Amino acid sequence: MHVLILGGTTEARRLAEALTTGHPGWRVTSSLAGRVARPLLPAGEVRTGGFGGVDGLARALRELQVDALIDATHPFAGTISFHAAQAAARAHVPLLALRRPGWVPVPDDDWHGVASLEEAARRLPTLGRRAFLTVGRLGLSAFAGVRDVFCVVRSVDAPEPPLPLRSEVLLARGPFTVEGERAVLREYGIDVLVTKDAGGEATAAKLVAAREAGIPVIMVERPAVPVGVLGVESVAEVVEWVRGIVR
Repeated sequence: MHVLILGGTTEARRLAEALTTGHPGWRVTSSLAGRVARPLLPAGEVRTGGFGGVDGLARALRELQVDALIDATHPFAGTISFHAAQAAARAHVPLLALRRPGWVPVPDDDWHGVASLEEAARRLPTLGRRAFLTVGRLGLSAFAGVRDVFCVVRSVDAPEPPLPLRSEVLLARGPFTVEGERAVLREYGIDVLVTKDAGGEATAAKLVAAREAGIPVIMVERPAVPVGVLGVESVAEVVEWVRGIVR
């Protein structure tokens, strides 16, 4: 049994650990996009870099003799999810998507949903003057034209230009604590938070801190996912699905 996991998410690492522990006959390979300079490496085998589109991924599935493909990519890595669906169909490899639940607003949250980073940038000046941007370094170019807002940009690796005209970069890797997020909001006088609906626990603390401070949140909604692909929300469900294939 050879399982190929797409993604360097927290869930993908937990899945690789679960699949390699107690299953000595299973081969587990995790494929990382290579967008983070020093990624946290999962258990099992690791490959880095793209496949070369749908054709390349389908070819890799056949050449690597993959028995099961798991899409555990970030909720906003939409392109690879569609490539995975098409490649799995071409190579006749079973595909399962591990998708962490999205965040859900609770009472006292002041969320403003938008469909894209570009829309978030347009809305930003209407909601605040000192923003905390936690949208990932690859999405910052959408805010390059924002002139009237000072932006505190948090990223795992140093972002490349273009950046918001008035900005400061904080290099940090989650998980983050509520206490730590409160401190960021206080230190920089943040009055609006911009984030993407990534879901999960590692970066959810900022939402609690924003709620406590009465700060509005611009929430970029998740992109569409491939129709017809079976999806689950837990590592345990994936392990059971793989076991079903072995049987």
